[in-house]
Amino acid sequence: MTRKKNELWEWIKALAIAVILAATIRYFLFAPIVVDGLSMMPTLQNEDRMIVNKIGSPERFDIVVFHATEEKDYIKRIIGLPGDYIEYKDDTLYVNGKAYEEAYLDQYKSELVDGPLTEPFVFERVPEGQVFVMGDNRRFSKDSRHIGPVPMEEILGKTNLVYWPLSDVRIIKK
Repeated sequence: MTRKKNELWEWIKALAIAVILAATIRYFLFAPIVVDGLSMMPTLQNEDRMIVNKIGSPERFDIVVFHATEEKDYIKRIIGLPGDYIEYKDDTLYVNGKAYEEAYLDQYKSELVDGPLTEPFVFERVPEGQVFVMGDNRRFSKDSRHIGPVPMEEILGKTNLVYWPLSDVRIIKK
């Protein structure tokens, strides 16, 4: 009887440790996310499943997940960092007056026949502690052009690993 009791106790301890470890990893290090919508096409597809990395600070052109509303998280690409002046003209990104290549948009731009992918706009200055984000599907993305810059504390983490569907497993490059 004592041996069965000890064995049961060992199983309970092992399960408790496993649950605590899994919760810690998910809450502090990594979490799964499902892409909802078409705003990051062609880079990400609707219902792609990804891993959010909560370690480190996001940088320009990283894809991040953030709390857009209390009910909804968005996934977008960081275009502007605190203090940046953002401008789009002739379908080219300018940050603080310097033109940037967005290789991840090249194929999409080449397929367009009816005007630019990104309409011209100017964003005077990204406030301290915030970032300017945009979806890769510029014509159909609700992003910082509409909702304003995103506070850093709302960012859950960055993501670049698609793990589902299996036929589409890949690492997204900047």
